[in-house]
Amino acid sequence: MTAAATSPRSTSRWTTRALQPLILAAIMWAITALDAVLPGSWVRMFGIESWALEGLDGILLAHGLHSGWPHLLANTIPFLVLGVLVALDGIGRFWAVTAIVAVIAGVGTWILNAPGTITVGASGMVFGYFGYLVVRAFVARSLGHGILYALIALTVVALYGGSMLAGIFRAADGISWQAHLFGAIGGAIAAIALRRTRAGARSRAPQPHHRVG
Repeated sequence: MTAAATSPRSTSRWTTRALQPLILAAIMWAITALDAVLPGSWVRMFGIESWALEGLDGILLAHGLHSGWPHLLANTIPFLVLGVLVALDGIGRFWAVTAIVAVIAGVGTWILNAPGTITVGASGMVFGYFGYLVVRAFVARSLGHGILYALIALTVVALYGGSMLAGIFRAADGISWQAHLFGAIGGAIAAIALRRTRAGARSRAPQPHHRVG
């Protein structure tokens, strides 16, 4: 099979991967639009309400909720940029990273925020994708992959490193540094937990069939 013949399939694979965070972003925009026109407040209903048992469902749901359009706009671009970089590593890996980050960021926020505080927003996911991409460079299965991810990590740090650190250590009033911190921790844990070892890569490679005559 020629390179020209495989190119469309390869392009389709990368496009499908890049679409995953776009799907999530579209869902967040749809939720914000519905929350604006329907009665009641989904932020209060499904946000992470710290130290309240009824707020535990927010550990998973709050990441898709936002306090308004400015909040959503501020999160959308970094979410898409960093999310696409994570998704290019594989669709299954993207959703696994997303799940790990969502749970760790949500639990950390529920525990460390002041009782009764309601937290919503995708910034925990943004910090999680950032943490994943940075740590991924250190747990790559080969030197070549390590260099590639190091270049990606350096680019990400150059673009967002300053604002990420500020979002944890100098967060303004009303901004949850807890979600930021535990999101980044969740991303780092995901990078380590989902790392591919050389032995694992070999075991997944197709093995030749042997027959004894």
